[in-house]
Amino acid sequence: METTPAVQETCTPDLKINQFPWWVHGVALGTFVALTLILIIVFLAYRDVNVWENWRASGGLMNPSYTETIYEHSVFRTRANTWSNLAYVFVGLYAIAIAVYDWRRAWPKGSGYIVQTPALTGLFGVACCYLGFGSGIFHASLTRWGQQLDVASMYAPILVLIAIGIGMLCPRIPVGGRSRSVPTWPVLAGLIIVGDALLYVYKWSMSSKEVLTTLILTVFIVGAVHAIRRYRQFKVRWCIISVIALFAAVFFRQIDVAGRFTGPDAWLQGHLLWHFLTAASLGTGYMFFRSEKGE
Repeated sequence: METTPAVQETCTPDLKINQFPWWVHGVALGTFVALTLILIIVFLAYRDVNVWENWRASGGLMNPSYTETIYEHSVFRTRANTWSNLAYVFVGLYAIAIAVYDWRRAWPKGSGYIVQTPALTGLFGVACCYLGFGSGIFHASLTRWGQQLDVASMYAPILVLIAIGIGMLCPRIPVGGRSRSVPTWPVLAGLIIVGDALLYVYKWSMSSKEVLTTLILTVFIVGAVHAIRRYRQFKVRWCIISVIALFAAVFFRQIDVAGRFTGPDAWLQGHLLWHFLTAASLGTGYMFFRSEKGE
């Protein structure tokens, strides 16, 4: 993504890539608060209205996998498991604001791939918001379409992280000889969109657990490859935090499915923690790639 002189901001030598001006926080937090208020209004208006009555129910309505109480005649059929998807939206909105920030900066030569390719940060942000929407729709509706959207949206931010890792290894593609090349990010972005669309269409003909596990392992393999590259430096602590958050998320999800965490009417549900912790894992995974710095 090219930066025009009209919108470029000077990059001071002491600027740290993970420190952002006030407006980044203001845009992300302001949009998040506004969206939350809109959802509160929707919930209060349709709290006792079965808006999903004519939709095809998923198995989760009649045979629930999670502990939380189901309010069948409500716009949010599960409460904590629906609201907690705002964690993904929070991460996504921050990523979008950071993408705009990176686009406006004049980053010095040798800066990391991410800060010089704000389009992928923006795509990661959109993918996280998509995940929050897809998972939120499923837990609010417990419909078959919601389940399909939920699973497909889970793949999107992971695919973007994989694309970021690949883009770091091959930032440009030679075209018409060694002297000419084009950036790889538009190709990677296109592959992400097509790939996630295919995963949505063929969701019912594949094991979502196997696909998700494969994608997560691919992210960590790509991350490990970058972590040991001698001519680049990364803050490995972000990767460690991401892994810990993911394992904690799986733990809480599994004990929730087993009915050994909290009661059905408790506000703190195991799957709520799954949402919070996987959002944290995605965010810190992105921060690991963002921490790239040349020697």
